[in-house]
Parts: sequence; structure tokens; C-alpha cells
Amino acid sequence: MANRLLIKLIVGTEAMFFLSLIMAYIYFSYLPGYHSGQEYSLDVKSTAIFSICLFFSSFTFWRAETNYRKGEIKRLKFWLLFTIALGVVFLFGQGREYLKLFNQNINISSSMFGTSFFTLTGFHGLHVIVGLIVIGIITCLTFLGDFNNSKSSVISSVGIYWHFVDIVWLFVFMIVYIIPHL
Repeated sequence: MANRLLIKLIVGTEAMFFLSLIMAYIYFSYLPGYHSGQEYSLDVKSTAIFSICLFFSSFTFWRAETNYRKGEIKRLKFWLLFTIALGVVFLFGQGREYLKLFNQNINISSSMFGTSFFTLTGFHGLHVIVGLIVIGIITCLTFLGDFNNSKSSVISSVGIYWHFVDIVWLFVFMIVYIIPHL
């Protein structure tokens, strides 16, 4: 149970970190010159599709957790692999978005929008990568037989982190992609 406490402490500090980034993004969006039309270069529809993949990955990880508790290891493996695939699809989408913006000469140093956008979404992407690495390690260990006993709290602890990453993206997506277009 110590790993569950540790992950809750990590998620708590990360929540404060993301709250700071989101508040900075909102603050900078009210500065004169921020709205130079660059935020409308964002591909809301495409990002919505990739976001759905990330949100669905919370469901697939929850299914992995449920099957682990039931001792259904084959299903655990399937749902972990499915979660990884959805996370990779999301990162691919984020990479496409970045490439499109770079081709439009929008980058982290081009404007206040670029700085705040790439900082906020980049740190989120980094957290997705970290989550995928950890889920990948757990998946490998599962295939090696390390989680055949359903008494470990490691998978549920990783779930806390993964669900947190998804919840953060919900707020980022709403603030960066949806609200400016209302």
C-alpha cells in the first residue's frame, strides 16, 4: 500500500504543477497581442479524435485493473496492450499537431501563444510518455508472469497516475481547443 500513497503524493504535486501551467496559459491569453489568430491554427477536430483515444485509454486501463483483480491474466495483458496502443495514437496526434504548427512557423519562441501552448501541451505529452513507459514495463512484467498473483497494488497505483493524465488532458483540451472557439 506504500506505492499507492506514493503515487497519490506524486499526483498531488503534479496536479499543482499543471494547475500552475493552466493558470499561466489563461493569464497570458488575456495579454494584448496574444490573440494574433495563431490559436485558430489548431486542428480542433483532429485533436478531438486523438483526445477520445486518450480518454478511452482510461477505460481500457480500468478494464485491465478489473481483470487483474479477477485473476484473468490473459485479459489483463490484452487491456494493457490496448491502453498502450491508444496512448501511442494520442502522441502521434499530438506530434501531427506540432508538425503542422511548426510548418506555419508557430513554435515555442515565435509568440506568447506558442510559448504557452507548447509548454502546457508539451509537459502533458511528457507525462503521457512517462505513463506509457511505466505501463509498458508492467505489461512486460505481466508477460513474464510477475503479476499472476492479483494481490499487488502496483497496477492500481499506475492506474491512479494514468487516469490523472487523462483528466488533466480534459482540462487542457477544453481550455486550449474548445473555449477559444466558443
